[in-house]
Amino acid sequence: MKDSKEKKRSDKQKFNQVIKNIKSIKIQGATNVAREAAKAYFLIPSNKSKRILINSRPTEPMMEHVLNLAESGEPLKKILDHFKDSQDKINSLVIKKIKNNDEIFTHCHSSTVTKALIYSKQKGKKFQVYNTETRPLYQGRKTARELQKAGIKVTMLTDSAMGSALTKGKETGLEKIDIIFLGADALLKDGIINKIGSELVAHLAKEEKILLYILADSWKFTTKKTPIEQRSLNEVWNKAPKNIKIKNPAFEFVPKKYITKIITELGEMSYSDFVKNCKKR
Repeated sequence: MKDSKEKKRSDKQKFNQVIKNIKSIKIQGATNVAREAAKAYFLIPSNKSKRILINSRPTEPMMEHVLNLAESGEPLKKILDHFKDSQDKINSLVIKKIKNNDEIFTHCHSSTVTKALIYSKQKGKKFQVYNTETRPLYQGRKTARELQKAGIKVTMLTDSAMGSALTKGKETGLEKIDIIFLGADALLKDGIINKIGSELVAHLAKEEKILLYILADSWKFTTKKTPIEQRSLNEVWNKAPKNIKIKNPAFEFVPKKYITKIITELGEMSYSDFVKNCKKR
């Protein structure tokens, strides 16, 4: 009886810690959030747990999809296996898009993107990556660390330098970007939602005729309206002077017209074809 109570107390503590880590962005990236939410749900499986988890980050449709599967009886192992299988399929498609000596650009941190790039490096592809620091929480530093650790040459830029990186190239001491890989937090009917700054990257890519690929798990697709998360103002300027208005949107919408192709575990296809495929399912 005592062991049972101890286990319940321990599970509750672990569950609450996951909630705290999701809210604070200690757990970041849609796939990582969904994976950890699934594990947390199975600690205390109930509709209440599901609602608490969803409310911790209501902007993540993949988490909601995963929790719906869990509530309907899908085993945790099968859910976790999907993430690995999906990444493996995306990796096998991305490596075909990268040519030796490519200059690749990415923004923020996407575990799907970094894992695909690391896989390509391990399979012998030679390329280098430019990425943004991604203020105000600097998620780009995580991307840079992961790539550097894998032996990939990486150059980090301030967010405000992305225009120069994508349009001016050697005029600012940079090479011309050949291809852009972005992740996505949500896949909608008319485009994606991703980290703030992604729409500017996409717009510039279209203007400069640079290939833009979205790498994402199809479980991120939703027909529901997805809110844009407004993060704490203190992330931008802690203890700012009074009467200075600050806005801190974490994400933004990127229209499908800017997207060259989307690569998911379902294959490489136009965004419109991807949406048709998802609706059929």
